[in-house]
Amino acid sequence: MGGHSLPDAYAPRERGEASARRGRRTVVIATLLVLAVATGTGVAVKGALLSFSESCEDSAVHLSLAASPDIAPAVRSIAEQARADEVRSDGHCLDVDVVARDSYKVADALAGGGETPDFQVWLPDSDLWLDRAEGLGTGTPISPSDSVASFPVTLAVVPPASERLGWPKKTYSWAEVVTAALTADKIRLGSADPARSATGLLALTSIGGSSAQQGGDSDTRVAETAKVLAERMSDSDAQVLETLARSASGAEDGNPKRNQAVLISEQAAFAHNAEATGSGRLNLFYPEDGTPLLDYPYTLVDEEKLALAQSRAALRFMTLLNDSSSRAVFARYGFRPADGAAEDATVTSAGGKSPQPYAASAAEAPSAKALQEMLGMWTITVQSARLTTVVDASGSMSTPVPGRGQSRMDVTKESLIQALGQFAPDDEIGLWEFATTLDGEKDYRKLMEIRRLGDPAQGGSTHRERLSAAFAGLQPVPGGATGLYDTMLASYKEARSTYVKGKFNALVILTDGSDQDDDGISRSALNAELKELTDPERPVPVIAIAVGPDADREEVAEIARVTGGDGYEVSDPVEIQAVILQAIMAAGQNGRAAQE
Repeated sequence: MGGHSLPDAYAPRERGEASARRGRRTVVIATLLVLAVATGTGVAVKGALLSFSESCEDSAVHLSLAASPDIAPAVRSIAEQARADEVRSDGHCLDVDVVARDSYKVADALAGGGETPDFQVWLPDSDLWLDRAEGLGTGTPISPSDSVASFPVTLAVVPPASERLGWPKKTYSWAEVVTAALTADKIRLGSADPARSATGLLALTSIGGSSAQQGGDSDTRVAETAKVLAERMSDSDAQVLETLARSASGAEDGNPKRNQAVLISEQAAFAHNAEATGSGRLNLFYPEDGTPLLDYPYTLVDEEKLALAQSRAALRFMTLLNDSSSRAVFARYGFRPADGAAEDATVTSAGGKSPQPYAASAAEAPSAKALQEMLGMWTITVQSARLTTVVDASGSMSTPVPGRGQSRMDVTKESLIQALGQFAPDDEIGLWEFATTLDGEKDYRKLMEIRRLGDPAQGGSTHRERLSAAFAGLQPVPGGATGLYDTMLASYKEARSTYVKGKFNALVILTDGSDQDDDGISRSALNAELKELTDPERPVPVIAIAVGPDADREEVAEIARVTGGDGYEVSDPVEIQAVILQAIMAAGQNGRAAQE
């Protein structure tokens, strides 16, 4: 939330470069507004508008604003009032058209570049979508600024079930309340898809952080929670509300398909309770270890291509969204102000009640890395993975990693073994290695067939244990060149021919990119063959990870993108584990988007 002006009690953890960009953007906006006033351009100060004689029909500046569906009605109301009041910027009337767009869809579209967006301003429900929209930095540029509203993520429970959990007097941490919900007479818990919902992702990440504080095997507990949520998952926040149990008499709804508790936002509960009566209303738990905020960062899209009048009109509308009259409109729709301060009347209407800690300081925003790792774990949980792992065994993998006292291969092996622990018994993984003339005239060798990690193996072990041992046994081939292109083609052909429907099929290739053998297929010929082999109905994205300073991410990325995958770069092989999960999440999302 970098550029947001929050009191210290609500200030989340900074997010590195993204936070710095938003901080710099706030300074630019403030400077533009000051210059506009100083030069008499007609920007309003504290609501005092200069009068103009021109007709709004002739002078209006038209803007399109894509807003998260939950906040779109409130922003549309403010835009319509501004139009009726003939609010102006630089002498031009504001004409802002507000369209409701799912934040994840906008983020994926912006990250992919392509067609020019048909909106100039974006108002996602969380700044976590900014990181996804920025992607690898090759999509449509965005300029984030301050938050215009906020509210916390909560656990909403129907009255009969909330009473069993001791609401409102009993308070819990995130880990405790979810565990209690899953064990108290098996209360059915649902959530929106964390890959599509900021609410779902922030809640799941909070559960993970809270579980880690309890010690023990927290990863297993979080994976088990994710598995339960995956079985009762909805596509969106609006749809998850439709899964709630219904009972006009106040008795327990015994329909096993309906949820009794859901992870939703305070504002979603506010909107639901505004139309519900009696036992149809929801009671909210606010975990005592802090609830993360959805924060609605006001974001300009492809700012350099905006006309000056459009840019200033967009900034003028941002100031309008932050004035006292707009804050009153947001409150009527159940939104908190940008600093997250709780209004008792809003909380009560949403279903909160003391001593639930609804006014406590917001939890620290999870880091981009934590979110990516949770998304990777979620993708694997929702859809079992079927991966062919292909590891560079060329001589250059013996190169020492600065400051670690280990070779590239040693650190790569350790990272792969750690990453293996993130996969479930139903996931299927195999292993190849490659270097020139590794197996006769071939530059590659299959070490382990793709099998379920939980399958038994000879000697009383499992495929997971044998695969871990195979990772540990990888060794660089002295004098061996990379032989990357032939290997990519051969391993892709096999992964493509052994495709299993219903699983996330992918090819994970790790290479340091040094000493590429020129005797095999050329890059252009490889791209042409991969393009011919790809099938949208049987997607097998290549996840290419360039390891070390000699690797060329752009080279492997260009090849991987032909298959619907992408290329990644790690300067230190220890980063491989996190990158694999991030890449799986991204490829899984791309595949799902292509099917819609």
